[in-house]
Amino acid sequence: MNKITAAITAVQGYVPEDILSNEDLSKLVDTSDEWITSRTGIKERRIMRNGASSDMAAAAVKQLLEKKGIDPMDIDLVICGTVTPDHPFPSTANILSDKTGMKNAWSFDVNAACSGFLFALATGSQFIETGKYKKVIVVGVDKMTSIVDYQDRTTCVIFGDGAGAVLLEPNSEGLGLQDFILHSDGSGREFLVQPAGGSLHPASIETVENRQHYVKQEGQSVFKFAVTNMADVSAKIMEKNQLTSDDVQWLVPHQANLRIIDATANRMGLSKEKVMINIEKYGNTTAGTLPLCLWDYEKQLKKGDTLILSAFGGGFTWGAIYLKWAYNS
Repeated sequence: MNKITAAITAVQGYVPEDILSNEDLSKLVDTSDEWITSRTGIKERRIMRNGASSDMAAAAVKQLLEKKGIDPMDIDLVICGTVTPDHPFPSTANILSDKTGMKNAWSFDVNAACSGFLFALATGSQFIETGKYKKVIVVGVDKMTSIVDYQDRTTCVIFGDGAGAVLLEPNSEGLGLQDFILHSDGSGREFLVQPAGGSLHPASIETVENRQHYVKQEGQSVFKFAVTNMADVSAKIMEKNQLTSDDVQWLVPHQANLRIIDATANRMGLSKEKVMINIEKYGNTTAGTLPLCLWDYEKQLKKGDTLILSAFGGGFTWGAIYLKWAYNS
């Protein structure tokens, strides 16, 4: 009997209609299109004015299920990567399951910042590989505008809102998820953090006045760690699986910064034509970036293509997944 692997058999994304351009931001803070583009590669980002993370996730999942003709009741498990849950509890995955009719599924959230989708995908794959479940939904979603300080030009230019979802199903053809390497280092928490709102600093008049409920980032430290670790882990998973640059059809990198993406591709020996990039139109949607890339590039993917998914996030968290694409669009 052939080994069972977890294959992505469908992907769907959702981004809000409202666009916040670099020119728009230049009216809010001391910045410019040239400053933002040269440092990040971002030209615009999508903004959800009304609603929550679960609403974006639900839009993506409903379209995915319709596209595949799947009854929501047939879904066994839902895992949602997010750092902007609707509430501290219940989990956004619970709310998402209710909004989409996935009543038979149990569900939970994964908080790994920008690596959230990567961690959730690796976790979900285990339930398929063991034979426990047949249909697992993995979501990456963040409404980053809900925790971005539009008085801080170092962070507000980076983030946008969006969601993406994939369906995992068993595969016995040798396709699907082949391997993963995941890491975390809590000592990096001081460099990228939302200081208040948790048990360390519960919400108070003081935390609100000090703007501690927004993302705080020490850009240079994060950039240095991200460039090194995202490139290293991507090269390491290739080496571990004896892959050359010729073997890899696509790098699916977290869309945080174009310079980090370029450094990762260079380390892997990949040309720009093999790199999925949509940062210019969505910005950094945190856990949403990887599935949104897969959604944008779905029609270019061919059955059997080798993909390396790579991410780095606050925590610090980072990792890479090696998978073989399982279908032609």
